[in-house]
Amino acid sequence: MTMGLRIGYVPMTPALDAPGDRRRFVRYARARNLRFEIADPSREYDVVILSQRADLSVWSRYPKGRLVYDLIDSYLAIPRGDIKGRLRGLAKFVSRQSHYPQLDHWMAIEAMCRRADAVVCSTEEQKRDIAPFCSNVHIILDAHSMVTRTVKHDYVASQPFRLVWEGMPQNLDSLDLIRPVLEKLRQKHPIELHLVTDLEYCRYLGRYGRSSTLETARRIFPDAQLHEWKEEDCADIICACDIAVIPLILDDPFIVGKPENKLLLFWRMGMPVVTSATPAYARAMQGAGLDLTCSDKEQWLSTLERLLADEAVRRDAGCRGKDYADHEFGEDRLLARWDAVFASLGFTCGAQAPMLP
Repeated sequence: MTMGLRIGYVPMTPALDAPGDRRRFVRYARARNLRFEIADPSREYDVVILSQRADLSVWSRYPKGRLVYDLIDSYLAIPRGDIKGRLRGLAKFVSRQSHYPQLDHWMAIEAMCRRADAVVCSTEEQKRDIAPFCSNVHIILDAHSMVTRTVKHDYVASQPFRLVWEGMPQNLDSLDLIRPVLEKLRQKHPIELHLVTDLEYCRYLGRYGRSSTLETARRIFPDAQLHEWKEEDCADIICACDIAVIPLILDDPFIVGKPENKLLLFWRMGMPVVTSATPAYARAMQGAGLDLTCSDKEQWLSTLERLLADEAVRRDAGCRGKDYADHEFGEDRLLARWDAVFASLGFTCGAQAPMLP
């Protein structure tokens, strides 16, 4: 290990408790016993890792060391005419998330990628978007071992049948996509929808418009059962359900560009999962030998009915998914990918492993 390496980190939250901290660089640093400090742009570091909450207006001008930009969402895929995208830079400045005004958020990200010595992303599509601005791009997904403490073994259907959704409450609107499907299912079968998420959230910029998650959920599915997301029992709640669902809006380039992290989280627990047919989910399903992605409401209905009716199909889906997640995305492989990032900067920070594709 390189001794005396001074590492700075710009976190998602000061307490390092956001998933983007705990499941990514912070997990790697703790696994490799790397010391780091919360980065201060006035100080000099050997390397600084920037989460997506980093102030790009400051760090893109940082002159003193190597920078690794962890850009895990598909901001560069958003069309330049998108109204929300056009206002994002101004909103970050007004809310003081940016010290200097950068009204074109696309250009701010491009400038950050140019300044970065390495960029970490989460899909092949993101890598292609980043490549014109940085030649050293690495694809790394999330670590989940701290969450997946329980694995499903019993695939006998619950009564009523339980569907589960997990995620940030800001993304609950995606369930609108399958609301008509759930209503049709309820006409034939007693079903429950369980939501594992935060009890409250802020609608705007993560700071403003505090809302009740239950009120939002009940507008989509009146009988939705809400469970507060807690690391210690999240897996128990999920594994007590029968099928996990990940609906996504397929005409939104930002959402379509999401990685397979949530799918792998469910699979590590042995859960059968039905998803929308995004590129990342389709690749993962093909890799696992499964056909459980949906492009329209008819596919959602037929796929859910097939799994609902057949215990063997649910068991096969859960076991194939777990085998794929454990083999292709085990924690050792994820740590090796972070090792490769540091190696590309000339630093040795852990067990040596070949560069992974």
